[in-house]
Parts: sequence; C-alpha cells; structure tokens
Amino acid sequence: MNIIEIFKALSNDKRVEILQWLKEPEKHFDTTNENVAIKGGVCVGDIQEKSGLSQSTISQYLAMMQKAELLESVRHGKWTYYRRNEATLEQLAGFINQKL
Repeated sequence: MNIIEIFKALSNDKRVEILQWLKEPEKHFDTTNENVAIKGGVCVGDIQEKSGLSQSTISQYLAMMQKAELLESVRHGKWTYYRRNEATLEQLAGFINQKL
C-alpha cells in the first residue's frame, strides 16, 4: 500500500465521489445494463456519464485511482469495468486508525 499515492488520489472531490458511487453501484448506476460485467463493476462510460466530465479526465482519474490500488479493473472486449479494491480501503482505514 502506497499511502502517498492513495492520499494524492483522494485529494480531489470528484475522485472521492467516484469511490462513493462505486461503494453502492446498484444505487448510482443502472445495474440491469449489460455494461455491468463484474460484481460491483461499472463501465468507464457509465462513470463518465454520471460525472459529467470528459472521457479523458475520467480515464486519467480512474488510472490514478487504480495506480493507488483504490480500484480494480477488468477488461471485457472493448469495455473496461471498475470496482473498489476493498482490501486496500480496509488497509487504509487500519493505517488511519493506528498511525494518524
């Protein structure tokens, strides 16, 4: 776990909001959509649409969050699906609880 990369990724309101959306994807996205391919996974296009940001900005945000290991991705054909990496989030909570 790279704590600096995690805090960099969390230093933007929209990236934090994306993590919140992905905590309950069925509440924030159309889960009947064929673009939900992995458990809790949401297509980058659906995230981009909900955010109202450009695809390039969302792609950059998701890549940063994945580099920080906050997100996991799976590619199916031309689609990439993202979900939260709960293991990293649990480690982060433990770090904050113990060290900060």
